[in-house]
Amino acid sequence: MKSVVVTKPKEYKIIESEIPELNSDYEVLIKMKAAGVCGSDYHIYHGTNPNSTYPLIPGHENVGVVEKVGSKVTMVKEGDHVAIDLIITCGECYQCKIGRENICENVLVRGSGTDGGFREYLTAPEDDVYIIPKNIPFKDAALIEPYAIGAHTTTRGRVVSDDIVFILGAGTIGTIIMQTCKAKGATVISCDINQESLERAKGYGADYIINSQNENIIEKVQEITKGKGVTIAFDAACFQGSLTSLFEKGLIRNAGRIVSLGFCTEPEAISQAMIDVRELDLIGSRMSAYQFEPVIKDFEEKKYNLDGIVTDFIKFSQIDKVFYNIDHPNPKVKKMVILFD
Repeated sequence: MKSVVVTKPKEYKIIESEIPELNSDYEVLIKMKAAGVCGSDYHIYHGTNPNSTYPLIPGHENVGVVEKVGSKVTMVKEGDHVAIDLIITCGECYQCKIGRENICENVLVRGSGTDGGFREYLTAPEDDVYIIPKNIPFKDAALIEPYAIGAHTTTRGRVVSDDIVFILGAGTIGTIIMQTCKAKGATVISCDINQESLERAKGYGADYIINSQNENIIEKVQEITKGKGVTIAFDAACFQGSLTSLFEKGLIRNAGRIVSLGFCTEPEAISQAMIDVRELDLIGSRMSAYQFEPVIKDFEEKKYNLDGIVTDFIKFSQIDKVFYNIDHPNPKVKKMVILFD
């Protein structure tokens, strides 16, 4: 089989190896069919992901077909279409026992902390794979993990139908969060500096759009909310200063929530008073926990508009195009998915 290995920042190679053997009676062998390319894969390739070491096979948005099962596997069988969870957890720590396995104290992340899915075969414990109905195409199923992030972060943010939501960033994750909020009945304002991204968000259901290049965010939010401010804001832009900007007076109303998603390591200019005067909730959100099965059900019920979320489908045999696009950012390339030959 072939694998793509990032050997060090900005360098990768394709290696050939034997198809892996099952190391446990509870493991399954999966033949990869599609793998999404995430912003974190960009950071891994550029050497800016603080959680990764090299050499590393990237890829955590993975779907495929069960090729072989261990002797004690009961949850899946050969031929099943499956999505592979990105997290490997201990199941024994405090976090795992309170339902927060995504931040397990021993967590490993496929494609970040350990090898991921940019390869033709991989193994995983049966507990880490989820059956996908065969009427969901693999090219769509590769989006299950990103939509699980949307489900997780909106759950963390306690989004309900009465909420007026502000989302900073109208890229792939921002758009997915927006769709998830809309599915919960909320009103959504999408904000970005790119008008094309904003029009795209509008097409996916955003109620309002704000172009922060030429519009005043606070004035627009105050106009939309009749002077009250939004009830919750998501930082899906994740650059230095983006989180601080959500605390600006007039954006969030008293008792509102702010949800952070990024791994930017630069400090923010947030004071205690900015949180406590309005008694705001600042909520962290990382990956997802227990969201794969609900999202797969949502996909089966066509709850989300997936058309056009992926802008570039690239064959595994043409993997160089993925890294070319990472090295040569193009605003028209919103989301890439690798399709295995």
